[in-house]
Amino acid sequence: MAIGITPAVGNWYQGADQQQFEVVALDEDEGVIEIQYFDGELDEVEFDVWSQMGVEAIAPPEEWGAAYDDLERDDLGYTDLNLPPEASIFSLEDFEREE
Repeated sequence: MAIGITPAVGNWYQGADQQQFEVVALDEDEGVIEIQYFDGELDEVEFDVWSQMGVEAIAPPEEWGAAYDDLERDDLGYTDLNLPPEASIFSLEDFEREE
């Protein structure tokens, strides 16, 4: 297995334990790499641990969206996107400057 692979957001990897995951975020302030396993589970890996994991870059799994097959629109919390403008939380007056 390759050593010293640099994690990149959106790329897929496989660890020594054969679990496949995608890097979804790099948080340099916290020193962690946020990953999402093929089954949808989220996890964090510290940068210094990454180099010891024995990861190798892989092609995205053919059915990588399978973890999301059971999701309904309501599960995402986006059901109210078609609200009329009068239902907005903010108005233009909220953003006007007082001089």
